Amino acid sequence: MSDHAPDFVLQAISFDTLEGWRDDDPSGLFEVMRRCRRQISDVKPYRTGSLGLSSEDLLPLLLAAEDFTPSSPASARAFFEMHCRPFLIRRKDGNPGFVTAFYEPEIEVSERPDEIFRFPFYRRPDDLIDLDDANRPAELDNSYAFGRLHNGRIAAYPDRRAIDRGFLEGRGLEIAWAKSKVDVFFVHVQGAARLRYSDGRIGRITYAAKAGHPFSAVGKLLIDRGEIARADISMQTIRAWLARNPERVDEVLWHNRSYIFFREALSQAIGLRTADPEAGPIAAAKVPLLAGRSLAVDRLIHTFGFPFFIRAESLTHLDHGRPFRRLMLALDTGSAIVGPARGDIFTGSGDLAGETAGTVRNDADFTILIPKAAAGRFD
Repeated sequence: MSDHAPDFVLQAISFDTLEGWRDDDPSGLFEVMRRCRRQISDVKPYRTGSLGLSSEDLLPLLLAAEDFTPSSPASARAFFEMHCRPFLIRRKDGNPGFVTAFYEPEIEVSERPDEIFRFPFYRRPDDLIDLDDANRPAELDNSYAFGRLHNGRIAAYPDRRAIDRGFLEGRGLEIAWAKSKVDVFFVHVQGAARLRYSDGRIGRITYAAKAGHPFSAVGKLLIDRGEIARADISMQTIRAWLARNPERVDEVLWHNRSYIFFREALSQAIGLRTADPEAGPIAAAKVPLLAGRSLAVDRLIHTFGFPFFIRAESLTHLDHGRPFRRLMLALDTGSAIVGPARGDIFTGSGDLAGETAGTVRNDADFTILIPKAAAGRFD
């Protein structure tokens, strides 16, 4: 295991001891795996996380999946048993892993602003630059992946408060305008959205970049202030509190200085027109997300495309009262997804998916499936 991940260990286990494995049906993953293979081979390999697993390590599994069509749930499981070994991710502090969920909102928008549609979704500004160890100013923490280049000097980009107050106005960066600042904020949290225009057109936006500031959860702020009980916190209770306290909306939303920029997602996946409303949104791995089978992970640790078996005994409302036990693919990331055993489950698109996602906050076990040729490095 990489020296860059000292806070967890990988424990080799067997599929026979992987609780819930025998009841899962991962048949739907194979088309997504084929798209991952084409992205890696034809466009660009995924960035390697600190765990040290690379796209090259993943390719034998993806190549084997190219011509494989499972005939049953058992045959789909047997494919992974043949090509992978499971490793339980154990945090050294003894704490369990943790899952939340995300979805693709659908938002009513206008292509022009008026007295109703006043809150924009912005494209990436041209003065926003990528930061790395070579160009990051000393005063910016290593977590800053973006900054502002202005008059030859690199500094932190203006935050949510400054942008909401008009920092980007007049630059032609607006994609569309929404009715509600709160709706825009929660699209930022989700990282993608369907945009429904008044003439019936459906557009899509997806993450392009961010201002660079750390993500700060407004739910935690409301818990710390005693506004919402920790046991009751969810997207729904946060929205309800904001609706009851409109005079405090800016104060609370500006607590999260992070600001997200978007791009229009019309045809970004290989062989797929993502304007198709039946397809999942294109996220960080550049393939369509599959509802219930796509996982956002910490990309500083993990590498996109790898399979993870997630077992969350207390998470029952996604599987009709049964504990959540599913094989998933790591296809996305997020500012709030930090740590080796931390994940965000994609629940789908639209309001129902949002209702489902908003109440997922559960302890979970994370088991990563590593192709056999690479697995020997972790024994």
